[in-house]
Amino acid sequence: MEEENKKTSDENPLKVNRRHFFSQLSVGIGSLALGSLLIPDLFKGAGAVETAARPLGIPHFAPKAKRIIYLFQAGAPSQFETFDYKPTLRKRMGEDLPESIRNGQRLTGMTAGQDKFPLMPPAVDFKQYGQSGTYISDYFPHIAKIADDITVVRSMHTEAINHDPAITFFQTGSQQGGRPSMGSWMSYGLGSENKNLPSFVVLTSRGKGNSQGLYSKLWSSGFLDSKHQGVLLRSGKDPVLYLNDPDGLSRSDKRHLLDEVSALNKMHHVETGDDEIESRIAQYEMAYRMQMSVPDVMDISKEPESIIKLYGEDCQVPGTYAANALQARRLAENGVRFIQLYHQGWDQHGNLPHEMAGQAKDVDQASAALVMDLKQRGMLDDTLVVWGGEFGRTNYCQGNFDPKNYGRDHHPRAFSIWMAGGGIKPGLNYGQTDEFGYNVVENPVHINDFHATLMYAMGLDHEQLTYKYQGRRFRLTDVAGNVVKDLLA
Repeated sequence: MEEENKKTSDENPLKVNRRHFFSQLSVGIGSLALGSLLIPDLFKGAGAVETAARPLGIPHFAPKAKRIIYLFQAGAPSQFETFDYKPTLRKRMGEDLPESIRNGQRLTGMTAGQDKFPLMPPAVDFKQYGQSGTYISDYFPHIAKIADDITVVRSMHTEAINHDPAITFFQTGSQQGGRPSMGSWMSYGLGSENKNLPSFVVLTSRGKGNSQGLYSKLWSSGFLDSKHQGVLLRSGKDPVLYLNDPDGLSRSDKRHLLDEVSALNKMHHVETGDDEIESRIAQYEMAYRMQMSVPDVMDISKEPESIIKLYGEDCQVPGTYAANALQARRLAENGVRFIQLYHQGWDQHGNLPHEMAGQAKDVDQASAALVMDLKQRGMLDDTLVVWGGEFGRTNYCQGNFDPKNYGRDHHPRAFSIWMAGGGIKPGLNYGQTDEFGYNVVENPVHINDFHATLMYAMGLDHEQLTYKYQGRRFRLTDVAGNVVKDLLA
């Protein structure tokens, strides 16, 4: 009997029995109390907060962060030239990687045919910085200045060995496309803080190195309502395609048009019960409000000279990484929940010393500036910043051994990222790899663990935030993942 009651209440929340009603009542009151503290506008009524901007849910517990800025370095920067210092590679340069270390690991088609795997030292020197003593390569002098504000995780690992499934895994929790992206899950779980802007925004830039493709599936809402998908902001005159009205259409005409379309859509929704129609109505309304809000957010003309100097002159060039980093701060200020930056060009299979130096120069100053800017505005405590790629790079060179011109192949077993703010312990060096930088030997962090930890920082239980689709309850971490409590302040 209890199983039948449970099934009924799961399938239709309006059909509840007496026992189920009273068992859930106390939980509901507690959630509403927490919601009133975390979201002051929650109980102001539909008249005060428009439907499209009302929160879709409240956190499972008090959050450490309100928003995430994810600086994704697409193409996988080498950990040996960034944040994982391995002097053994310099001592044993040119020697073949011991089989006991590689231990039959799967290789890509680009190095599977090699007879030898000569060890290659970093192309650049490392130094220790800050009270944390964090090792950072000379490619990143600006990030070195914030060593005590960031936490470096050197023990990341994944199963994906090729770019597309690896990037998709990081962004959606699955190596195959079609799942909702991380930003979409955050939007679904927490809603929006600003009724005039999307809760999930995407910005892209491209360096001078070899670039892998970026596809809309990386910021797709998957099987969630389409209102949760990421909105790609472009550089140039029109940040969002087709957002502006055609010549001759006034603001009042547009409002009247939307009202009529909305009325028709509501009639259609009554007939079909298709929830996607409500999402479409919400998107029309959001687009209408974005016509005013987006140009204002994207306009940096009022930024003081000190900020321009902090991010670097490139921040005044639309479409650059520096410009996007500054825009990320402005979007964060305006209540955007999840801001995703992609910077292409990190796929250094050859000519690594030259290409990686240029890539690092593209992102170093602006990445550090973003953290410093958030900190000076009092926003770093509740803004979680993440920097990293989809996997690491091999400690041996790809192709013939040439210390002056070499590349590194893909390496999923161990790589580095860094995080700052949003409840993350500052100045921490977490996890270790072996002396060759090949295998994780201490505190491994899988992508599922990474996702669980980010969600925890945002006040979400990764096991509880689910969506029922095709008879199964899905979540970002699928069936795995543990919160890495050691990373949290």
